Amino acid sequence: MSSLLIVQNGSIVNLGLVVSTLGRIDPLRRLLDSLVGQLLPGDRLVIVAQARLAEVEALALEYAQRGLDVIVTTSARGASIGRNTGVEALGEGERLLSFPNDTTWYPPGALDAIRERADDVEAGALTVRDEHGPKFELPDAGTALDRWNVWSVIEMGIVMRKSTFEALGGFDPSIGTGAASPWQAGEGTDLLLRLRSSDPALASRFVWLPPEIWIGGVADAHGLPRTARRHKLRAYGRGLGRVVTRWRYPAWWRFAFVGGGLAFGLRHRPDYELLDGWWVFLGRLEGAIGRALGRTVRTEAVSR
Repeated sequence: MSSLLIVQNGSIVNLGLVVSTLGRIDPLRRLLDSLVGQLLPGDRLVIVAQARLAEVEALALEYAQRGLDVIVTTSARGASIGRNTGVEALGEGERLLSFPNDTTWYPPGALDAIRERADDVEAGALTVRDEHGPKFELPDAGTALDRWNVWSVIEMGIVMRKSTFEALGGFDPSIGTGAASPWQAGEGTDLLLRLRSSDPALASRFVWLPPEIWIGGVADAHGLPRTARRHKLRAYGRGLGRVVTRWRYPAWWRFAFVGGGLAFGLRHRPDYELLDGWWVFLGRLEGAIGRALGRTVRTEAVSR
């Protein structure tokens, strides 16, 4: 596969897709199916397998026979570490990065639509949809990235030039799903808050892609029994609470953010039960005070 930058009409059209996974083969198969015929020869796809490496390598070999070139590597646990490792594996040259989960999939034409706008994007976001519709409604085009709308962007919705990502230092490996810390979410928010802090001009040029350009995913509670769902909600809340505190949001907003967790189950029914809000509240409180409460043995959000 060529490492040269393909340029058409002055546009950067080479894409770099980086997937960090614990080796969930069936969701990965759906992702790879969606990419067959969409990736161009100059694009690169990296899968960072943090478990079941041999099975992921076998899957990549299967799809190579269908014309899909996949780089498979591995890393220590943690989605942030995995994504950073994957970007390094892309090698030299500018690319427009995307960070799909292993449960993400790209509808037909999605990559062409992203590629057509690549010359305008140094950093931006696209819509992520699950079985219920858009996970978040993105701001209108031309809106600057600020400390409030940054919460509309999740990791798989980020699009960013490789050079910009590297200048920011990548994702913070101490936070995010699977990190070796209690802070199990918020790595994308933290990355974009660093962008806003270090380069306000770039924040003003942040590109909100139109809603017709989207990628598919699954709801956070998908396939989880009650106990695992509540564990995940607490762990994610803990990470988000830590980000809110790290970035010194106003005290009134932090208070509202933590307390608002109690209403989470009410706001997000029928996926969640009313009492799920308690676990969101508890996690956010732990993040706000900087420590996990009680005899918490396992802090990672998911282990599947």
